[in-house]
Amino acid sequence: LLQQMRQHPDCAHLAVASRGASANTAFFENPIDTPLFAAPVTADFAYSEDGQLMRAGEQQVDPQDFDVVFLRLPRPVTDEYLLQLEQLFERQVIINRPSGIIQTSSKAFLLELGEVCPPMRLVRSVDDVLAFAKEFPIVLKPLRGYGGAGVLKVNGNKLDDGNAVYDTREYLQQLKQELEEDGMLAMQFLKNVSQGDKRTIVVAGEIMASSLRMPATDSWLCNVAQGGTSVPAVATEEEVAMIATIHPKLEAAGILIYGVDTLVNDDGKRVLSEVNTLSIGGFPQSERQQGRPIISPTIDKIFRYADQHFAG
Repeated sequence: LLQQMRQHPDCAHLAVASRGASANTAFFENPIDTPLFAAPVTADFAYSEDGQLMRAGEQQVDPQDFDVVFLRLPRPVTDEYLLQLEQLFERQVIINRPSGIIQTSSKAFLLELGEVCPPMRLVRSVDDVLAFAKEFPIVLKPLRGYGGAGVLKVNGNKLDDGNAVYDTREYLQQLKQELEEDGMLAMQFLKNVSQGDKRTIVVAGEIMASSLRMPATDSWLCNVAQGGTSVPAVATEEEVAMIATIHPKLEAAGILIYGVDTLVNDDGKRVLSEVNTLSIGGFPQSERQQGRPIISPTIDKIFRYADQHFAG
């Protein structure tokens, strides 16, 4: 991704500030008034497991010398830190905008997109969960969870965490504090989950690629991190219309690149289950799966967006 970005005619200089570099330990704890070290992206820059090429030629840089900040900062990262980055790079274009990431990363954001989602509600107590679960089996999601961690299925008096089955009320008592303090998103469990969770990568409102993540045998969790597998796919007309519906809200939040996850509902139609706006990956893998350029048009969109939003 960065090699092609480096070669773009609009790119004068490109550098990587790595969280894995010991010189940046302080910056990635508190970026305000803290030295930042970055390594230039050169012709021999490439991924390596030890991360050495992320630090080759590393030197202290002035954050204000850069025009565009492209965030590749997966969890764990706090909302407070993201807001500090937005403060530090107030003049620059940040992709995606940190305050927008915070707004859209909460599962509660899906409540603003209810017209394209399964039935759902925000639950704040054990009784809320049990009342909603009387209507149909549900899935409980932590508001700030990611990668499928902490997702639970509730079906009557049985609760399934993907590994074992528990008594629902007894297990929920362990979540009482989280429910009361933060709440959780409860969403109808879709029995067609075996048809796969489709991830669609969107850049500037345009669908770039889709892949279908299939759950492991005897599992209802499709996340690759939870044992699922990924195969190439194509966005349906329903998903194209869905993205056209939700994109204006994401665009208004400063989100250029995002991932949309869909499941097949009980009527056989794909509905929205997740929106992901932090550190969206999979571009090289999608390009290989789809057999067509994806990285190059994505980079064109990044620079076009930067031209339109740069404040100088």
